[in-house]
Amino acid sequence: MPAVTVENPLTLPRVAAPAEAVARPVLAVTTAPSGFEGEGFPVRRAFAGINYRHLDPFIMMDQMGEVEYAPGEPKGTPWHPHRGFETVTYIIDGIFDHQDSQGGGGTITNGDTQWMTAGSGLLHIEAPPESLVMSGGLFHGLQLWVNLPAKDKMMAPRYQDIRGGSVQLLTTPDGGALLRVIAGELDGHAGPGITHTPITMIHATVAPGAEVTLPWREDFNGLAYVLAGKGSVGAERRPIHLGQTAVFGEGGSLTVRADEKQDSHTPDLEIVLLGGQPIREPMAHYGPFVMNTKDELMQAFEDFQKGRLGTVPAVHGMSAGGPAGA
Repeated sequence: MPAVTVENPLTLPRVAAPAEAVARPVLAVTTAPSGFEGEGFPVRRAFAGINYRHLDPFIMMDQMGEVEYAPGEPKGTPWHPHRGFETVTYIIDGIFDHQDSQGGGGTITNGDTQWMTAGSGLLHIEAPPESLVMSGGLFHGLQLWVNLPAKDKMMAPRYQDIRGGSVQLLTTPDGGALLRVIAGELDGHAGPGITHTPITMIHATVAPGAEVTLPWREDFNGLAYVLAGKGSVGAERRPIHLGQTAVFGEGGSLTVRADEKQDSHTPDLEIVLLGGQPIREPMAHYGPFVMNTKDELMQAFEDFQKGRLGTVPAVHGMSAGGPAGA
């Protein structure tokens, strides 16, 4: 799991929660069910079973892989529409190509993030490059959906290509964790992702036996999802492992800890920490559209069916097909 790393974390700025910060309790730990997305790549549905009031402004998150593809096996998604929210695709291992009906897109690889604001709508495709299909190889990543407030749902689509080398790298006082701030900020250190809805997104690598207590905005929610390894969350040290999400309650700090012993193929605890300012608006979600009302959803489907969200570039010779979830 390379993502972005450093040889000596103690060379990085250090962050810790102030001693007077109120620790966030752990409200729940849930286990993500497994499934398949697009043309058949394996995913874990990180937020399944969690009440939306604890997720807002996040909608869903899929862990894609970790999977070792044989030659000919790598898969992606067909062309599909989006409207009303943002997709955040973070590639930890492997490589993925993106393209949309407006000519945007690009290639993201180890540690890169593509932030796509669908806004008023577009068509989109995600696929492994031909070289990966031919050779096979390791693929592992995340896709997170972030809601947009009603005032921004019909804004013009926008891309941000966030290269791995641009993320803000931090550590803890003892150097026991590498913190990659992809979006938002942590203790005044800002990540490169520009968000319409205030959020923080961090990928933390926590060494065996190390504990991380971070300051956390009190007006944000708090979530932690384990990409690999095992450990515990909260001051109460509630156990958590690969494929599980912790939901934190209110407070000014959150704590995660890596177990002393990890699995042989996972040297550290790899965990994604998410926080966001709830939008607290009605949400109507169906397939690839996230709006505020059912009427707006119906309008989105009509606009898609009538080609108002764009057309597939002719060079691909592919049809848009039906809505997809990725």
